[in-house]
Amino acid sequence: MSKSLPYSMKDVHYDNAKFRHRSLFKVITQTLLTSNMRRECVTCSTGKFLGLLMIFGLACLMLTHTNKAHSVSDGLAKGIATNEEHKEVTDIGIRFKKLFRRAPRLPPRLSPDEKIFHHNFTGKLNEPNVEEQWKARQQNVKDAFTHAWSGYKKFAMGYDELMPVSRLGVDGLGGLGATVVDALDTAMIMGLDDVVSEASSWIESHLLDRIRQKGQVNLFETTIRVLGGLLSAYHLSGGDQGMTLAQKGPKPTIYLDIAKNLADRLLSAFTSSPTTIPFSDVVLRDSSAHSAPDGLSSTSEVSTLQLEFNYLSAISGDPKYSTEGMKVLAHLKTLPKTEGLVPIYISPHSGEFSGENIRLGSRGDSYYEYLIKVWLQLRDTQDGNFTYLHDMYEEAMRGVKHMLVQKSTPSELVFVGELPVGPKGYLSPKMDHLVCFLPGTLALGATKGLTKEKAMKDNLLTFEDLDNLKLAEDLTKTCFEMYSVTSTGLAPEIAYFHTKDYFESGLDGGNKSSEYVNDIIIKHADRHNLLRPETVESLFVLYRITQDPKYREWGWQIFESFEKYTKVESGGYSSLDDVTTVPPPKRDKMETFFLGETLKYLYLLFGDSSVMPLDKFVFNTEAHPLPIKSS
Repeated sequence: MSKSLPYSMKDVHYDNAKFRHRSLFKVITQTLLTSNMRRECVTCSTGKFLGLLMIFGLACLMLTHTNKAHSVSDGLAKGIATNEEHKEVTDIGIRFKKLFRRAPRLPPRLSPDEKIFHHNFTGKLNEPNVEEQWKARQQNVKDAFTHAWSGYKKFAMGYDELMPVSRLGVDGLGGLGATVVDALDTAMIMGLDDVVSEASSWIESHLLDRIRQKGQVNLFETTIRVLGGLLSAYHLSGGDQGMTLAQKGPKPTIYLDIAKNLADRLLSAFTSSPTTIPFSDVVLRDSSAHSAPDGLSSTSEVSTLQLEFNYLSAISGDPKYSTEGMKVLAHLKTLPKTEGLVPIYISPHSGEFSGENIRLGSRGDSYYEYLIKVWLQLRDTQDGNFTYLHDMYEEAMRGVKHMLVQKSTPSELVFVGELPVGPKGYLSPKMDHLVCFLPGTLALGATKGLTKEKAMKDNLLTFEDLDNLKLAEDLTKTCFEMYSVTSTGLAPEIAYFHTKDYFESGLDGGNKSSEYVNDIIIKHADRHNLLRPETVESLFVLYRITQDPKYREWGWQIFESFEKYTKVESGGYSSLDDVTTVPPPKRDKMETFFLGETLKYLYLLFGDSSVMPLDKFVFNTEAHPLPIKSS
């Protein structure tokens, strides 16, 4: 910024005053009243003469002006004024106006600081600056990713996750180096060639051996993180005639070959089950599978495999992956539901739902997400009729609005509750952070990835679509307020909402200045933050679809809080134990999805909307973009 000029703003305003209009009478009287002029007129005969002459001229001018006005008004009233008289009066007026015309007003002079302020807050001059600002913020996210990766590479390379405070690696997802694979396509999108080289070299050298040697993994987690990451890397490195974002790394076929080997082993979860519902766990080294200890699978887990298996069949030419995955959704279509809503458990032994607990948080969430996303993936293909998926999605969203959506007290935040004992029981005002995937899914389902403006221009939106889009915006607001209501600006894992039937005092988020401090209740056991991506995912989708800049601003506030409270100087970012206290105690875990999802969505939110367009790519539930293939 330029150095300020050596005068105050009061001086500038005074300086500008000389350009303001002053009457002729004021000019003369002020001049006559000055001490110098008064003294000269008294002592000088020439001055006296000129003064008398000026007074005489003023009298003539006033008399002429008065006569002109009277002549015109009398002529109009009596109808006797001639054109010649009117012209004479007009000519006299014009001559006097030219003689005493007002000097042109000059624009006010601004100090350098004022000029910068003026340019930043007015009209089109601001637009290039805004884009430069978002480019800078996008670079900040890129720097955060580099910092997170540097900690992982130094202390945990090859392990599933980093413990940044302890500076150790830990295997909690089967020992397949999940962070490496989860982070790879984020590095590709960001153009971080060195990270791409490091991650892809590890995958090429070690991952296949890990798959052959390791024991038990979870079918769902391994599919969305590792298989999804490999398939996305395949496309973004040029496979399937896809994008070539990676300048370094192995040939795309390396990713495809490893993905096929992994998926062949994961298929045992389907083929070992007595029904079309797969078992939850797979032993990789011997391609065997078994159910969880309670014999059940999560509804969300068995229905959140299809995007990945469908795309693998498309690029490998082998339909077996898609066939097994789509059998699950076809079977779920036949099961009884409550207004499209389903319980969160299902038995692979009977093929039936188990229990009556209905929620869109853990174990239920991505069932609803994949209904619309798999339909978007397949709707333009010639592989069959998949409209039933869209029908199931629409019925479920109507059920959500009818049975689960409520407003808080006193500020009427819209939230999605739970039915822990089924549709005939009470509605719990509990909302997991995981539920914040829903606004993005609703918006995506409404416009099919197009901007709202284009969808409306092309007359593609129904009244139900518009209603869903409005709900998406309301829920996004709630998800953001779950962040802003806390002392750290970061959301808890679970929130409860104050309603007419439920309230607990002394459990607010700590930010007393928040408008919603009395609406959101955070219990002691729920105050941790795992660096989750669901809210920034919805901010990304809502911004892309509505083009409303507030979603970017909200995302930036969240990112700043991550930077302030979760960053570990030696490398990496840590989840937190309590977001309501400052400083928050660190939990010593960097989840793989912080690199795979959270930072990816923030980077895309702050960037050009033409990158990864939502009508051309569908993001799996771990934020790995897969292309939408058309016939």
